[in-house]
Amino acid sequence: MASGFGTPDDPEAIVGRLRAFFASVLPEIDLEPDQDYFALGLVNSLLALELVTRVEKEFGIEVDVEDLDLDNFRTMDRIAAFVRGKLAAAR
Repeated sequence: MASGFGTPDDPEAIVGRLRAFFASVLPEIDLEPDQDYFALGLVNSLLALELVTRVEKEFGIEVDVEDLDLDNFRTMDRIAAFVRGKLAAAR
């Protein structure tokens, strides 16, 4: 497990890391954890790929092809749930 982001059971810490990512790529937007940035038109395909890559590196998980469901990445809350599930499955 990667260190510094809390435990898999700590979605707030995961969301905090995701907030930092979005602040770096969308500095003019203050997103809430449950906001759908795809529906808001804030994330294009290139940024989506960067998001998936960041999630893999940041949390030490592998996003498999079958995981590439938009619903897993639509909001920071959903990503946190996805990450928690992947980390729990790896235990």
